[in-house]
Formats: sequence, C-alpha cells, structure tokens
Amino acid sequence: MKNTKQIFTLTTISAALLVAYGPAFADEAEMTQLIKPESSVSVGIGNWSGDRPQQGIYDGMRENGLYGLLDADIVKRDDATGTWTTFNASNLGTDAFGLGAGYERQGNFGVRLRYDVISRDNPYTFNTATQGIGSTNLTTPATANPARSETTLGVKRKQSDLDLVKHIMPGLTLNINFKNEDKEGTRQWGRGGAAEFSVEPINATTRQLEIKLNHIGERLQLSGGYYGSWYDNANSLVKTQLSTGAGLYYLTLPLDNQAHQLFLDGGYSFTPATRGTFKIQHTRATQNEHLPTADIAGLALASAPTNLNGRIDTNLIQLGLTSRPTHNLSVVANLRYRNENDKTPEALYVTGSTIVHNTPYDYKSLVGKLEGTYRLPDNYSLIAGIDQSSQDRTVPVGNVVAGVDTERYVPFRAKIDETTYRLQLRRSLTDTVNGSLAYLHSKRDGSTLSQTEASESDEINPIHIADRKRDKWRMTADWTPVDTLSLQFNYETSKDDYGHDATREYGLRDGDASMVSVDAAYTLNDDWKLTAFYSHDKTTANQYNGRWTNGTGVHEADRVSHLKEVGESIGLGLRGQASAKTRIGADLQWTETRADYPSDITYIAGATPAYPVGNNPLPNITNQIMALKLFGEYSIDKTSDVRIDMIHERWKTDDWSWLFADGTPFTYGTSTDGTQVLSKPKQTSTFLSVRYIYKFQ
Repeated sequence: MKNTKQIFTLTTISAALLVAYGPAFADEAEMTQLIKPESSVSVGIGNWSGDRPQQGIYDGMRENGLYGLLDADIVKRDDATGTWTTFNASNLGTDAFGLGAGYERQGNFGVRLRYDVISRDNPYTFNTATQGIGSTNLTTPATANPARSETTLGVKRKQSDLDLVKHIMPGLTLNINFKNEDKEGTRQWGRGGAAEFSVEPINATTRQLEIKLNHIGERLQLSGGYYGSWYDNANSLVKTQLSTGAGLYYLTLPLDNQAHQLFLDGGYSFTPATRGTFKIQHTRATQNEHLPTADIAGLALASAPTNLNGRIDTNLIQLGLTSRPTHNLSVVANLRYRNENDKTPEALYVTGSTIVHNTPYDYKSLVGKLEGTYRLPDNYSLIAGIDQSSQDRTVPVGNVVAGVDTERYVPFRAKIDETTYRLQLRRSLTDTVNGSLAYLHSKRDGSTLSQTEASESDEINPIHIADRKRDKWRMTADWTPVDTLSLQFNYETSKDDYGHDATREYGLRDGDASMVSVDAAYTLNDDWKLTAFYSHDKTTANQYNGRWTNGTGVHEADRVSHLKEVGESIGLGLRGQASAKTRIGADLQWTETRADYPSDITYIAGATPAYPVGNNPLPNITNQIMALKLFGEYSIDKTSDVRIDMIHERWKTDDWSWLFADGTPFTYGTSTDGTQVLSKPKQTSTFLSVRYIYKFQ
C-alpha cells in the first residue's frame, strides 16, 4: 500500500547521466536503453481481521473486512520529441487514495494533475442521543439518561492540484500552481455553560493559486510572483438547543477570508566564495463576511458592527550571506524581519456586566543568526554561533480600571527576547568515525507581564512567555568498525530553569529532557541484510498549581506535580534473497509512551476543598504500539511478480481521559445530554494481502 507522489524527476536523471557519462558512450541506442523508464501495475486484495479505530485514523481502513488494492506507476518516453507521459495511482480500493497524471516536453513545457482523498477518522465512538449531527441545527436531550445510539465522527478532504511549467527562454521559467480542497465531515465540539456534547459540521473549500517566474543566471537567480488563498465556509452559524426548546445557544464557525501575497526571492554570487540571498514578501489578509450573530434579535449589541472588516498586512524581509574569506574559515549570517500590522477596527461587541472589545494587535519579530566554521587539522571543525530573536506585540486596549484590564483573564507580555549561543566540535571525512559534540545555552526574558482581572492568573507564569534559561548538549557519531557493519549514535540532553518569585509562583519551575538513539545496519552477505534501531526519550518537569473556589476566590490548595513522560522504541528489520526468484523481508517495531503525574497537595489552612479528597495524584497513562510486518515476493518471469504481505498490529492504552475514577465512561451533562465517549483500550488486528505486479517498459 504505497502512497507516492509523481514528480518530473526522470528528465533530471537522464540529463545527469548524459552529462556524466555521455562522452563514454559511442552508441546512442545503448544510452537510450540505459535510461529507458520502467512501469508497473499492482492488483490485489487484502483483509483486516478486526476494527482498528486508533491505527486506522488516516489510512482509510478503520473497519475490518476486505479492501481492494490497486497501485500503478506508468512512465512513457517519446525519444523523438523528448516527451514524458506519466500516470500513477496509489491505495485505490480504500477511503484514502491518490491519482496523478503528467505530460512534459523536455525543455519546453509540462503539466501535472493530482487528485488525493485524505481521511481523518475520530478514534472514539460516541454513545449519544444528540439529533441533527452533521447539520447546523442540533438538539440536545433535556434528560440526563436518554436512549442513545453509537456514532462515529470524521473528516474527509478532497484535494485537486494542477501544476503548469513553461520554459520561456534559456534561464527563464514560468510556474503556475492551483490547488482546490473540499473539506467535509464532523468534529467533536461542545455547547452550553455545562459540559454538553455537540458536533461541528464541516463543509468548507480552500483554494490556492501561485504564479511564479524563475530566472537562473550565471551569478544572479531570481524567483518572484503572486500567491493567493481563498477560504469559503458553507456554514457560518450552528443553532443548538435542548429538546424542550429551552437552552438555546448559537455557535459560530470560521468566517470566509482571503489573503494575497507578492514575493521576490533571490541570490547573487559576488565571488566564487561569497554569496548573498534575500526574500521580500507583502501579504494582505482580509475577513469581510457579514457577522451571522448580527441578525439575531437580542443577541448582538445594537451599536456593534455587522462586519468585522478584518485586515492584517504582513511584511517580511530576509537577508542572508555566506562567505569563505579564507581556506579554513566559513561564515554564515542571516537576518529576518517580520511585521504583522492588524488594521481591523476596534469596536465594542458586548456591554453590561461584562464588557468585551475585539483585540487587534500588531506583532513584530526580528531574528538574526551568525555562525562561523573553522577547519582544524585531522578533519576537525570548530563551529560557533549566536541566534537572537526579539518579539514585540502591542497590548490590546481593553476596559482598564485602576490599572487592571477587566477584559483579559490571562497574563500578557508585550516584549520577549531570546538569545542562544552555540559551540560545536565536528569531525568528518574519515573512513571509520565521524561525529560532533555541541553545547547550546539560551536565555529568554522580556517585559513585565500585564495585570488582569482575575487575581489568580496574575500569579501564573505561562510556559510559552515565561523567563527561561536552557542548557543543551548534543552528540552524534557515525562508526563503521568493519565494512559490513555501520552504527549511528545520537544523544541529547537539556535542562530548563523557569525561576519564580513571590508574586508569580505558579506554573513550571524547572524541567529536563534527554534522548538517546542507536541505528545499526549489518550486511551478512550479498543476499542478506539486518537493520535495527533503539531510542529512548524522557522529559520531566516540576509544575506548581493552585486551586481557588469558583466565584469566591478562596484559595483552597496548592499542588506540586512532578511530571514525567518517557518514550521507548525498538525496531528490527531483515531483507534477503532466499533464492534466485524469491525475496523476503520482515520488520518488527515496538513503541511505548508513559506519562506520570505524581503530585503533592498542600491544603490552605481553614479551606474546605471540594476536590481532590486526600493526597491523590492523577493515575499514569501508558500507550503501547506493536507492529510486525512480513512480506514475500516471487518473480514469475521478467515482467511478473507475486507479493504476499502480512501485518499484525496491537495497540493498547490505559488512558483515563474519558473515564471517571471508578473506570466508568465520562458522561456529558448533569441533568441533560448523557453522551458518553467510548474507546477500546486494546485493539488487535491482522492484515493479509496478495498482489500481482506487472512490470513493463
């Protein structure tokens, strides 16, 4: 079940062979035979023995049963005109398949058309009584335990892709690409002030167009043009209510929008040792669709705009320089500036006890890199570099009372700076051992975090904007002790320190991460080869949380969570020629991930916490995946093969995300709804298939 994307590469291979070997071939017919393309068609049938909701999320084979298997890769060349005609098909017979065709006249023009269906099935089963799933009118049961039935959700994307290329003159090429994607399906959602189940209906189209001119000169290369995107959503508003007619809610969906970009990229070789590059982009994105809630009486503020009139202008400038001023010294420098200017008008949309404005803000970033490489004796190199990034955001103007923003509930930081220093020692170009050792140190800080309405949030350091110091070591090595054995090693370790103070004591305090991997390949003889890999990664963090009584702000308890996530993977592979006509192979892969949540809880004196009761940490979660793949391929003759595949996979978990403490399924709602989310904690299935492969030229 291959999933390949056909591109125009055969002419490049042909040209390379002609340039490299052309003078050595006296007979043109011999050269033509050497590069003559080969085509193949594969027809077969396969069967999954069991349902596989987790492993079948993307491959279109979630359910057990028979599947047709049809793949094709057809390439034809007209020697007289230098014309290539291609056709390919992959995974026909499943819900996730692709088709492609191309026609190219070498040095003149080419056209390629591609159609792909991509599915994404939700791995859960929903036991629900909600009516109208897939539509914009949903009804939620008004009782806690209504009669329910099982349903599944999923999204399917149908993509069409058209590529055109025209060689206008030597060194000047026109490329046009158009993509159209229709996205339909259903996605898990929610409604109401309580936890109530709902489903988002998806019916949207995205179109993209790129027109580009490429110029390739001896010293100057340029690429410039236009890129545009258009998003159209057939649905803009979902009405959901209880079966009694009460509890009416309106849920909005993404609005139509579009973006247009002009760009110019280029590079210039000042000397054989010095080259400069640049990139310039200007993008305007707009969202002018009529707001669907503006027409609902009593829902929208009378003075609020009926259109967002959203507009964001983005400018990007990037400069780069690579140079080799001396035989042993190389230098790389890059500078990237990005400015997002949000020109959406600010307006008041909600008033009364809660005041809400939209919050347009500008965003600027400046990222720079400077790196130098110096060659040392004995094939060693010393690399030193510095990376600097700076982000600036305007603070949205909300309803500020006594210096506190009463509209924003999370801390906000206007300025963030981060600097990373790198030092690396590398050895290469040796016969048996190549490797590198690197050290990186980075520091992130910025402006003071803003004060918000919720006093609890003012005590939190959000992980993505908090001050942080990070130290990281990275080591890689390639070792070939003998001609038949090659080994690759990778090791990384890092430590983070977020710090804390009396005013902002909650959030991550510190953490560390490590990863080690080993890959090996061993050639037994000309017919048999073994491969293996092992990887282990671990991430830990100490996080401080607090709990306050909802509505009163009473500080109930503090929790210190010692978080840890561990992943481990093992793989083995075998490829061999069992006989002159028989080729076999086997792959075994096993992966386990485990998330640990040990914690310590300190109750505040005088508080009576609603939960948790006692010092009870969250249970750990372990996921395991095992897959065994076997194949055998028998050559009937020069044009025909028969292939048999067997895949045995097993997935299991003790994930409690949708379970209560006693193991029963979580149920939406307290006095309404009653939806439950179900999943099989252990899923095992075996796939058997047989194919006939026909090869021709």
